Amino acid sequence: MPDAFDPYREALVMETRTIWPEGYEDLDESKKQELSARLHADPESAGNLQYIRIHSGFCRQITVTEDDVQRVSS
Repeated sequence: MPDAFDPYREALVMETRTIWPEGYEDLDESKKQELSARLHADPESAGNLQYIRIHSGFCRQITVTEDDVQRVSS
């Protein structure tokens, strides 16, 4: 279940992770990295955001949705 954007946890994000669902296997790796950077630059707008507790803080995990790709591709 996705989390709501949380400024407190955002301040403690030490790692980021992007999960690409099926259907994006053919997308060029450099394009994935570019889109991932754009998604993590605006986590409040991500469709599926999770904060995962790690020993040093939190990992922000974004599971990419089609809406996310359309939003950051334009």
